[in-house]
Amino acid sequence: MSYDIIVIGSGPGGYVAAIRASQLGKKVAIIEKAELGGICLNWGCIPTKALLKSAQVFKYLNHAEDFGLNKPSDISFEFGNVIDRSRGVADRMSKGVQFLMKKNKIDVIQGEAKLLAGKKVKVTKADGTSEEVAAQNIIIATGARSRELPALPQDGKKVIGYRGALSLEKQPKSMIVVGSGAIGVEFAHFYNTLGTKVTIVEFLPRIVPVEDEDISKQLQLSLKKSGISIMTNAEVTSVDTTGEGVKATIKTAKGEEILEADVVLSAVGIVPNTENLGLEEVGITLERGKIVINDFCESSVKGYFAIGDVVKGADLAHLASAQGILCVEHMAGEKVEPIDYGNVPGCTYCSPEIASVGLTETKAIEMGYEVKVGKFPFSANGKAVANGAADGFVKVVFDAKYGEWLGCHMIGEGVTEMIAEAVAARNLETTAHEIMKSIHPHPTMSEAIMEAVEDAYGHSIHI
Repeated sequence: MSYDIIVIGSGPGGYVAAIRASQLGKKVAIIEKAELGGICLNWGCIPTKALLKSAQVFKYLNHAEDFGLNKPSDISFEFGNVIDRSRGVADRMSKGVQFLMKKNKIDVIQGEAKLLAGKKVKVTKADGTSEEVAAQNIIIATGARSRELPALPQDGKKVIGYRGALSLEKQPKSMIVVGSGAIGVEFAHFYNTLGTKVTIVEFLPRIVPVEDEDISKQLQLSLKKSGISIMTNAEVTSVDTTGEGVKATIKTAKGEEILEADVVLSAVGIVPNTENLGLEEVGITLERGKIVINDFCESSVKGYFAIGDVVKGADLAHLASAQGILCVEHMAGEKVEPIDYGNVPGCTYCSPEIASVGLTETKAIEMGYEVKVGKFPFSANGKAVANGAADGFVKVVFDAKYGEWLGCHMIGEGVTEMIAEAVAARNLETTAHEIMKSIHPHPTMSEAIMEAVEDAYGHSIHI
C-alpha cells in the first residue's frame, strides 16, 4: 500500500500530524505498536492529571472547615478506585483518538515499524507477520520512555518509573522520588496528599531546576509545608531491594545517608525511542540519540521528518502537536513560519502549579539584557484569597531598553490556565503598556499578570 504520508507513532505529535494531513487532502496512514494516543494520553499527561484531581478533591474534603463547611465525618478512599478512575480517563481519551482516525479516514496499522530504503516501512504485527507500506513523506513521532540510571535499575516493583507510579496495586506507605522535574514533583504531590511519606532527592542545587529561581524557592517552601522532605545536591549511588522495602544510599555534601522506603520512583527524565527504527540504514543523522531536523522538522534525508520527543528541544506534548502541524503544512506547500522555540510554555501540575514561558531573570541577565522585573503575590489577589489559594505569585521579566516581554513565570493554583495570555502577548510582540491598558476582569487570578507588569514599571496599585 502506498500513501502520501505515513506517521510512525500516534502520540499528540503523531495523531495531530495525521489529522492535519488528512484535512489537507493527503492519503495518510499511522503506525502504532501500542495504544492510540501514545504515552501522553495513556501513561503520561492525561492519567496523571486524573490522579491529581482525585488528590485535589481529597484535600478539599479534609480542609472543608477552611471554607466555613462542616468537615465530613468519614473521609477515606480506596486507592485502587483512584487508579481505576485514572486508567478509565486514559482509556476514554484513547478511544477518542480512534474515533478521530475513522472520522478523518486515516488508516491505522498496528505493529512495530522499521524504516527501509526507498521511503518504505516494514510493519511487524503482534502475531509475527509483517507488511510493507510506502509513502512520499514519512514522519517519525515515536516519543520517549523513562530514563534508567545505572545506579537505579527499574524492576517495576520496588524501583519504578512513571508507568509503575500510575498503576500501583497498593498505595505505598513511603516513597523516595528521584528527580524533581515535572514528573517527580507531580507524583510526589499526589502520593503525599493521599498520605504516603515522600522524600524528593534532587542531584542539582534546587528543585524544578529549569524554572526561575524564585519559582523553585516558592515550590520548595510549599512542598515542605505539605510534609514532603526534600534533599538537594544529593545523588542516589545504589539501591538495595533484597529486603521487604528499598534501601537507597544517598551521597550528599555531608557524606552518605541511607533512606528506607516501600518504593523508589525514578523520575530522572526520558530518553528518545530512536533505536531499532532503521534510522542508520536510511542515513538519518542523530545527535545524542535525537534526530537532527531543520526549521520545518525535516531530517538530514529528504522526505523523512521527525517531531516531538525524538528531536532536540523541550519534551512537551503541545510542542509535538505544533511541530506535527508545521511539517505537514510545509509538505502541502502552505506558507508556514518556523516555530519560535523561545515561546513554548511549560506547565507543572503539582500544588501549587507552575507555568512559565520565555527567559528566566537569571538567563536574561546572562544574555546581556538590562531587565525590569515585576512580581505580584496571590496573597493580594481577591479571587485567590477567596479560593483559599493565596500561595504563589506572578513574575514578569522585561527588557528595560526596548520593552520586550522576555519571560513570565507563575506559581499558584490554576496558573497553567493563565500562561496562554503571556504566550499570545509575546507572540504578538505586545508591550507592557498594552498589557496594563488591557482591562482584566475582576475578580480573577489573571489580574495578577496585569499587576505584575504594573509592578515592573512602577505603576502597581495593590502592592
